[in-house]
Amino acid sequence: MTWQEKLRKVEPYVAGEQPKIVNMIKLNTNENPYGPSLKIQEVIKSIDIDKLRLYPNSDAVDLRKALANYYHLEDEQVFIGNGSDEVLALTFLTFFNGKEPVLFPDITYSFYPVYCDLYQMDYKTVKLDDDFKINVEDFIQPNSGIIFPNPNAPTGLLEDLDFIETVLKNNPNSIVVVDEAYIDFGGESCIPLINKYDNLVVIQTYSKSRSLAGIRLGVALGNKEAISHLYDVKNSFNSYPIDYITQQIALASILDDQDTKQKCAKIIKTREKTKQKLKELGFVVPDSYANFVFVKHPDVDGQELFMALRKEGIIVRHWNKERIDQYLRITIGTDDQMDALLEFLEKYLRKNR
Repeated sequence: MTWQEKLRKVEPYVAGEQPKIVNMIKLNTNENPYGPSLKIQEVIKSIDIDKLRLYPNSDAVDLRKALANYYHLEDEQVFIGNGSDEVLALTFLTFFNGKEPVLFPDITYSFYPVYCDLYQMDYKTVKLDDDFKINVEDFIQPNSGIIFPNPNAPTGLLEDLDFIETVLKNNPNSIVVVDEAYIDFGGESCIPLINKYDNLVVIQTYSKSRSLAGIRLGVALGNKEAISHLYDVKNSFNSYPIDYITQQIALASILDDQDTKQKCAKIIKTREKTKQKLKELGFVVPDSYANFVFVKHPDVDGQELFMALRKEGIIVRHWNKERIDQYLRITIGTDDQMDALLEFLEKYLRKNR
């Protein structure tokens, strides 16, 4: 057997493009259009550069304690990783090891099936209805674990806490992971349910609402036993995932929560205005609770519109996948950016109808 035959071959996740286009309007990777808190600038200026020669605290204990206080949990209920993608990867590896398939929606974050393929886990997708809603009954079947984003990605649709409790109650022997990457843009977090259900794990990220995609920080929250096993797996993989600078920046962000809330409020206001304008232009617009909208136009092919926008220097996200190939996911940017998008769409539709 050759070394090539011994390779583990997987189809990798394809991240959103980071194009190098002059004067582009970048609306494809759900980054926050507003910069980090000014307090973070102060922290960066005061970084003790000599500490970079030392390993950081392996479990980021100061940051962990601050996060526990923020979420009204105990320190042992908080796990910190190098971005929510690493947290998700370790979550799959830790919790989803039964003989039954892992369950997640058929239209969802496309990293989920990649993790399953990488770890050679069986999985089964739960089909969303024609309005992209999840039927809660579909999660009441044998499984080794359940995961779904709330709000969902790329649809932006939100499930309420009754839905989540129904899933938890009907799956007491499985970990249910709720991926709340976009929860700060209008949804109600299920974190208060953690102390009621020991099979709930909630994952959040600092990449979206806190404008810190560049530092890579994600958290998992759950009962002490579950989180301790997550740390066991992490420490079997990478003892130092959170660097010294990231720990200092994240602490500053937690202490300046008002800045985050103000920016989220601005994005929500812009999102709602954008949704209404897109509907007036004839787009089909599901009711997003995230920092993006997921839209299609009945008279224009999705790929065609994606390329037309790109030619204009407006970069959005498009997938050539069944059921969603006519949709574009458009990140909510500043008011000026969204006005430019809407102005182009209005002209393009008028010209091509």
